[in-house]
Amino acid sequence: MTYYDEISESYDDLHKAEQLRKIAIIKSELGVRKEDSLLDVGTGTGFSLEHFDCNKIGIDPSKKLLEKARHNVLQDKAEDLPFKDDSFDFVISVTAIHNFDDIEKGIKEMKRVGRKDFAFSILKKSKGFDLIEKIIKKEFTIKKTVDEGIDMIFFLEK
Repeated sequence: MTYYDEISESYDDLHKAEQLRKIAIIKSELGVRKEDSLLDVGTGTGFSLEHFDCNKIGIDPSKKLLEKARHNVLQDKAEDLPFKDDSFDFVISVTAIHNFDDIEKGIKEMKRVGRKDFAFSILKKSKGFDLIEKIIKKEFTIKKTVDEGIDMIFFLEK
């Protein structure tokens, strides 16, 4: 059982309000349309998916968090996404990348399955922030960054 499985009952109470601020910023910047497809990597309970009106799916390794989801979700890890190359118009990850077992592999997998735009919010005080930022700069073109306070949000393209 993972930490997130253990806190699944209180996850939304602990994190939802904070995450919704980031999701609102991401939504306003991306311009996702009804005909678009979106993947949320590290979706948790999937509440972020409620804010996008498109073909959407969330993925997370925590079975207990996903049991609370009301939208289309899969249990799996970012490092081995079960999708074909260029499957999604948009790929987002909200305050999850620092939890990946292999950060570089997870970021490369998100790049592989995305075809248009990406938005990743990164916890600024995480131990891996500098590494994550370095990998993002190596793998993507940064279109914009937004300092949300707790997180830095990167808007990217291949």
